[in-house]
Amino acid sequence: MKILIVYATTEGQTRKIARACADTLVGAGHSVELVEAPGDAGLGVARHDAAILAASVHMGRYQEEMARFAAAHAEDLAARPTLFLAVSLAAAGTDATEHADLDRIAQDFFAKAGWQPTRIAQVAGAFRFTQYDFFKSWAMRWIAAQKGESVDPHADREYTDWAALRALVLDWAAAAEAHPA
Repeated sequence: MKILIVYATTEGQTRKIARACADTLVGAGHSVELVEAPGDAGLGVARHDAAILAASVHMGRYQEEMARFAAAHAEDLAARPTLFLAVSLAAAGTDATEHADLDRIAQDFFAKAGWQPTRIAQVAGAFRFTQYDFFKSWAMRWIAAQKGESVDPHADREYTDWAALRALVLDWAAAAEAHPA
């Protein structure tokens, strides 16, 4: 299959996740085009068999670039198998209220975009202390402390389960290949 992967990132973890998806799919014999939103000038979603969109939650919403991309390409996205990777630190936890919030944020995003992906997956992100300014670092340490996590404010900490992500992407690709839109 020819698969489009579009991502939006703030500190870089979603880019890393998108690249891991691309590597996994290429390794399985698929052709992949990896693009950072909104770098879609001339990008034809329709020339791909399937698409993955990946964005991260910050302050209760996904990046505006991804919102614009999804809305602009909603019709083409709806016409093919799609996977939406929703990246957040909350996905690493077990708090049912936070998971319900993640689902609500995603559904609000899809409603505004006018598109519903074939499959949605919550993916755990990372603390990117090397990317934070003083105030964001302080806020993230406070959030970690509220969850009982101890973090080193001078080092990044990943929560992404790479093996699970690879398995998810391969499973989605197999289903997309077996049941194209």
